[in-house]
Amino acid sequence: EKALGDFLRFPHQMWEKVLSKVKKAVVFMDSRCAEALHWSGGAALLLEAGARNLKEFSSFEACAENEPKAVFVVSTLLKGRTIDVIKDIISLSHFQYCVVITTVAHSVHLVANNVTTEMEGNPVFEQFEEKLCEWMGNMNYTAEVMHVPAVFAPVSQQLLLTPAFAHLFPLLFPDLEAINTKRPEKKRFGSLVDMDMNSLPVELQLEIKSLAAVLNAMFEATGTREESFAVGPMSRIIAGELAGHPQAKNRRKTAPNKASIIFVDRTMDLTGAVGHHGDNLVEKILTVLEPLPGHVTDIQVDMLELTSLQRTPHSTNILAPGCLAQTQSPAAQALWETMLTSKHKEGVMEVRRHLVEAASKEKLPIKMGLGRVTPEQLRSYVQLFRSRPGMLESHCGVLQLGLATAQTLRHPIMPRWDACLAFERLLLQALGDSDFTAVLRQLLPLMKPRRGEDDTASGSRSREEECGPDELILLLVYLYSLADEAQPSDQDAEEEELEKLERELIGQLTLVITQEQHLSPLLQKLTGCDTPEQLTMEQAHAAAEGLFETLRGLSQTRDHLKQLRSVYTASDGVHQATYRPFLRQVLEEVFHPDRPECPDIEYMSGGLTDLLKTGFSMFMKVTRPHPSDNPLLLVFLVGGVTASELRLIKEAVSTHKPGSQVLVLSTRLLRPTDIAELLFATPRLSPDIGV
Repeated sequence: EKALGDFLRFPHQMWEKVLSKVKKAVVFMDSRCAEALHWSGGAALLLEAGARNLKEFSSFEACAENEPKAVFVVSTLLKGRTIDVIKDIISLSHFQYCVVITTVAHSVHLVANNVTTEMEGNPVFEQFEEKLCEWMGNMNYTAEVMHVPAVFAPVSQQLLLTPAFAHLFPLLFPDLEAINTKRPEKKRFGSLVDMDMNSLPVELQLEIKSLAAVLNAMFEATGTREESFAVGPMSRIIAGELAGHPQAKNRRKTAPNKASIIFVDRTMDLTGAVGHHGDNLVEKILTVLEPLPGHVTDIQVDMLELTSLQRTPHSTNILAPGCLAQTQSPAAQALWETMLTSKHKEGVMEVRRHLVEAASKEKLPIKMGLGRVTPEQLRSYVQLFRSRPGMLESHCGVLQLGLATAQTLRHPIMPRWDACLAFERLLLQALGDSDFTAVLRQLLPLMKPRRGEDDTASGSRSREEECGPDELILLLVYLYSLADEAQPSDQDAEEEELEKLERELIGQLTLVITQEQHLSPLLQKLTGCDTPEQLTMEQAHAAAEGLFETLRGLSQTRDHLKQLRSVYTASDGVHQATYRPFLRQVLEEVFHPDRPECPDIEYMSGGLTDLLKTGFSMFMKVTRPHPSDNPLLLVFLVGGVTASELRLIKEAVSTHKPGSQVLVLSTRLLRPTDIAELLFATPRLSPDIGV
């Protein structure tokens, strides 16, 4: 228990270091740091620590003459664009004291400045301190530059996210091709597994080094010796980088605690990430409610029902939205944990129970409802608290989670979730009976433009229930990620037929996209257009073609594995075909009582491999470490984790090894549409590192 607690406390300890600097200062913070802070207590922490104000990290912000102290908190390298913004803010203000805190380690700054030798102290930071004094206009003013790895967002008791790395995603085949075009003919890579750190573009190398440094800092703060394991090409590179981290060698000699960390590439299982099978309330809330501006994870809850305001076009601007991160209230935290890691129905029942408890505690006249929980019932409970400021204040956490649930359950696009689920089930069954082309052809009838808002013919389904382009794209990902599970057929004939069918699908998808009346956030990113008026047929067609180039490689992501090659169980005549989550398979290997060696869970913490190479193994029985050797297991999902996977991990632990400590780390908490954005609209080879 203690070990797990130390890891969960780490994010807060890092913010304490930031808080010790903010007294009487105006704090400028970029959105990635703000999101990490949001899950650790939010802006209230800064204000309680004596900060005078919190502003966006932007060249359009500045301070007045009576604000002499600034603290900058950034998630990027102190180079290029980041430095420009700091300089802009300082030159428009009247500071005499500046503190710059970056979450990127000094060692990474050295690499970014092409310094290969080990150096004493923090020369890059010291040089920047002088620059800050120059910009403030007086070399006797005070400037401090430091590194604090405040990057983890403690989203729950079993999940830490890293908003700063939300766009880090394992590479795909188009990325491999892009890397190969820059290499001499003889040195091209045959597959993603062959790539090493040095073959990656510089920005991506710096991003990975930065992540490894943050993990190293966490192991240092918790006094942990880690043994690393990896599944997937990107995970191998990250684990290798952590193993070779210059500061890690000493730590591993002296650290008292032991933990295993398994890195797993999201691309090992895209089926689970785009599927609607999750049966989880939080996945639905994240999907249907609008995101909080500038945030990757949290959403906006409409709070109007808790006030006596009338709903007008302006009322939304008066009222701050609610959110899911309820860090102040123990009751809301307990409710959130349940919503996150249990089935939809249990989550909804728990929301009702908490609302009923809060109302009866306040002696409000509550009608007990039994049976099915309805959104109307939840709303009526929430509205009991309306215009009662004292009660609102003491229960606002639970009320926000209650409203988020009610707004999701009655959201007009909720029927689409069920429509997608039904279709995914059909596709799963079809894969066992037909070749891939035949299964793919079943998508053609769905590929038609949605009807306008007004022309719903009588007796037809409502426009809301129709699959839109976002859902069609997710179904394509779902199907292509399973392409290898289809029945084999005559290869050459199928190849030709598949190309023809894909051209037809590209044409249809292009039409669907150009007929949309509003472009969803995903379509805006895919096409580079904000409104349908800007979008040309050519742009839509190019986007659809690019999409299929990426789709084609999705079924091959597990090809290099020996054992965990499939996430599909075919029908055996009695049971239907099912999806088998990759993560569950990994955990079954880890917790297996016979501790078999799984060739796919690669041991990465070196040292031992050198022994094997020197022929030592002839005289010694060298056993590879096993992930279940240590009291604490960390599972790091590179590219995101879904809420239903959190439940699955919890269930796997209680089934196979009750009482063992497992903590999930990930780059983000996924909604199905996030995957489409990460696959088709994210520059994976050139992440934004602020330069």
